[in-house]
Amino acid sequence: MSAAGYLPNDSSFATRAIHAGQDPEKWSSHCMIPPIIMSTTFKQSEPCVFKGYDYSRSGNPTRDVLESCLASLDDAKYGLAYASGLGATTTVIHLLNAGDHFVAMDDLYGGTVRYFNKIVKRMNINVTYVDGTDHNEIEAAIRDNTKLIWIETPTNPLLKVADIKKICDIAHKKNILVAVDNTFLTPYFQRPLNLGADMVVYSLTKYMNGHSDIIMGAVTTNNQEVYENLKFLQKSMGIVPSPFDCYLVNRSLKTLHIRMKEHMANGLAVGKFLESHPLVEKVNHPGLPAHPQYELSLRQCHGHSGMMSFYI
Repeated sequence: MSAAGYLPNDSSFATRAIHAGQDPEKWSSHCMIPPIIMSTTFKQSEPCVFKGYDYSRSGNPTRDVLESCLASLDDAKYGLAYASGLGATTTVIHLLNAGDHFVAMDDLYGGTVRYFNKIVKRMNINVTYVDGTDHNEIEAAIRDNTKLIWIETPTNPLLKVADIKKICDIAHKKNILVAVDNTFLTPYFQRPLNLGADMVVYSLTKYMNGHSDIIMGAVTTNNQEVYENLKFLQKSMGIVPSPFDCYLVNRSLKTLHIRMKEHMANGLAVGKFLESHPLVEKVNHPGLPAHPQYELSLRQCHGHSGMMSFYI
């Protein structure tokens, strides 16, 4: 076990955050920091004959660097970057068809709930909300037309922790995909693909970028069919980030491990202080023993971020 009793982390994480997808031999200049390729179009020797890239919505060298690095950090084969976290969520939901159903946790980021309730339902795709900490509720909510289970763990804002492996086992017995929103922990503290998830979804805007100057999202996966479908949707729906923004997020990933360690230490210190404060009724922090899923958090995570909520 690592600090605070969590799973030990991968000692190669920091090195991969610096180097994955960034081989200097990719570029004729052998530059150590990947260049920002702002070109929208690329030379074709003849119509539809090109060297890797034709149009930046379909693919861009700077975006490829970021996507490769994101995949490596999540122990994934594939990574895709999107214009926002909700853009990534939108693309995942577009894997479904009219008439399909999916199950989601009852405590989610407000923007996700708004999208599910106000937009997705208009597409004749229905959602059932359940307490994701109770796998029996999830199993009971599955229908014949259920195609996806959407997990957010820890949740926003109550910091509930769902058992990713157990939920994936339930889903996969019925050929249902599982997507995990891992925004609150980042791949430094939790890697859902290793627990059986089919997709991991991020708002890179938060911890991953960490500088409050970029809006972006991402999805990682080991499933080739899922990747090819998401890649097609990324191109066809146009939910792509700019090369400059990709460069900045790639810069930020180089310090992710350092920042997350500090967030964890500071968050625990604040959580313990609030827990002992006479005006605070309850603190929701998975790293505190009083949290109802404390033991689960230790079993499936490598630590916790600075996120918490509390009642007064």
